[in-house]
Amino acid sequence: MLVLLYGVFTVAAASRSIYQLIAQYHEAPLAYVLSAVSAAVYAFITVSLVRGGEGARRAAMVCCAAELIGVLTIGTWTLADPSAFPDQTVWSDYGMGYLFIPIFLPVTGLLWLRRTD
Repeated sequence: MLVLLYGVFTVAAASRSIYQLIAQYHEAPLAYVLSAVSAAVYAFITVSLVRGGEGARRAAMVCCAAELIGVLTIGTWTLADPSAFPDQTVWSDYGMGYLFIPIFLPVTGLLWLRRTD
């Protein structure tokens, strides 16, 4: 289930950010670049979870921790200074536009990876 969610978020974030970077970059470049970064993080975690092995698990743990830091940082930033983000990112408002799944996904990933350690 975790791999499936990361895969879905990879596709969702990547397709949205690619379109926005191509068609709307001038409107909110920071937001669209951050969405592309989140897509890359989701993709890396997805591949690491599918690949398996000790090295991939460690890499997935580091990326899940980085993802959590990113969600908390961007979520707080978008609430503290909404004018810095004329458009939403995947991690805006702690993932509110995605039913808060972006805040729960790295926590779940870290717990799962730690449990299977």
